[in-house]
Amino acid sequence: MAHKYLVDLTAEEQECLLNSIKKGKPTARKVARAHVLLLADEGVSDEEIVEFLHLSLSTVHRTRQRFVEEGLMAALSEEPRSGRTRVLSNKQEAFIIALACSSPPVGRRRWTLQLLADRFVELERAETVSPATVQRVLKKTTSSRGCANSGAYRV
Repeated sequence: MAHKYLVDLTAEEQECLLNSIKKGKPTARKVARAHVLLLADEGVSDEEIVEFLHLSLSTVHRTRQRFVEEGLMAALSEEPRSGRTRVLSNKQEAFIIALACSSPPVGRRRWTLQLLADRFVELERAETVSPATVQRVLKKTTSSRGCANSGAYRV
């Protein structure tokens, strides 16, 4: 099968790829892309590359395409991934943690996730925040599962 995107590496590009495979700490994806380009340069078919490297055909094709259209560095690098943007900034997360470590509202022994979320919004730190978001913030930032004071939350 004739390839739409022919990989023809210069000696310098080949050396760069081999060095990135052998030295440093490149990601596994970067190493796989380097192998794809080296094999493609040797004339190995996409199907053989897929079988040899255990990659998908689309990965091999996209790597070839990015090399031809955008160059070596683009072919080796990661494109930004789609996905949900962060709900809270680092500063907002820090505020939630500080709030959770403060004394709970009068008449309460401890903060609940709902109380923390409501107070966070009440203090105009965000338009909305769910108790689940508050829980994720507290869970990822605490190892001891609580604060030093007696009004500590429990996740």
